[in-house]
Amino acid sequence: MYPDSYIPQRLVKHFRGELTAQEHLGFVQTCDLKFGETFGYPFYLRSCAKPLQAALIVDYNLDFTLEEISLCCASHAGENCHVNLAKQLLNKIGLKEKDLKCGLHRPISKTADRNLLLSGQNETVFHNNCVGKHLMMLAICLKNGWDIENYYDIEHPVQQVIKEKIYDLCEIEEDYPITKDGCGVPVFSMPLDNMQKGYLNLFTADKYSKITKAFLEYPYIIGGEDRLDTKIMQHSKNLIAKVGAGGLCIVVNLDFADCLIVKVLDCDMQAREITTLSMLKKMNWANIPYETAIKTLHGEEIGLMKFIAL
Repeated sequence: MYPDSYIPQRLVKHFRGELTAQEHLGFVQTCDLKFGETFGYPFYLRSCAKPLQAALIVDYNLDFTLEEISLCCASHAGENCHVNLAKQLLNKIGLKEKDLKCGLHRPISKTADRNLLLSGQNETVFHNNCVGKHLMMLAICLKNGWDIENYYDIEHPVQQVIKEKIYDLCEIEEDYPITKDGCGVPVFSMPLDNMQKGYLNLFTADKYSKITKAFLEYPYIIGGEDRLDTKIMQHSKNLIAKVGAGGLCIVVNLDFADCLIVKVLDCDMQAREITTLSMLKKMNWANIPYETAIKTLHGEEIGLMKFIAL
C-alpha cells in the first residue's frame, strides 16, 4: 500500500563544545519545497485532526460560539480558562461529566499543574487536552439521536462521519492505517501531502470561515501557556497553527494559501519548535524569538541548538 522506508532530513543539531551531541531528523514541507523524502509514507494526524473534525460543527449547524469552537479544535494546556470553558460547553449540551470518555491527565501547563497540586485537587476530564473534541463528538451524537455510550468506537456513526469528512477534506482515495489516539478515539494516518490538502481545503473555504475565525480570535484557547501553536498565532496576523503529538506542527498562511508542515521523527517538542519557527522566519511569514542556548542548571551557556536544514 505504501513504501516501507523514507529518507528524513537532519533538521536540528545540538552543539556542545566542539562536538555534535544530539540530532533530530524529520521532514519539512510547503507547497513549493520539501526537506526529506517520504515517498508517500503515512503518518498519524494525532491532534492535527481536530480542526478537520471540527468542520462537522458547521456541517451539522451546532450552536457553538467561536470560543467554544476553538476549544473543540484545541490541544489545551489545562488552565482555568480551558477548564471553565469545557464545563460551560458540557452544561450547554446537557450532559454529565461521566459521559466524557477522554480520560485523565495532569495539566500540560506547568503553572496550572503547580496550582492544582498546591490546591490539593486532582486532575479531571476537563484538564484533558482533548476534552473539546469529545464534547463536539457528543454534541453531534445528540443532534442525530445517536447512542453516546460508545461514541469512541470506530464503527460508531459519529466516528464514521468524522472519517468521511477528514477523507474528503484531505482528498484521500485509499485507506491508510487507523489506530486509537491517547484519548481513546480513532486517529487516522495519511501522507503529509494529504495533510497539507486538508488544511488548505478547510482554512481557505468560505463555508468553514467560523473555524478560521475561532483560531484567529482565540489562539490561547487553542493551546495556552508555552504552546507552539498559540505562540505562532499570537505573534502573527495571518497564520493558523496547530500542533499534534508525534512531532507534528501544521501552519497555514492565509495570505498566500500556503501550508507548512513539520514532522520531527523523535517527537522532540523543542526540535519541533526550533524547526517551525526557523522556517517561518526564513519564509518571511513571521519572526518569532525562540531559545537556542543550551545551559547548565546554573544558567551557564555551554552549547547551541541550531536548525540546519537550510
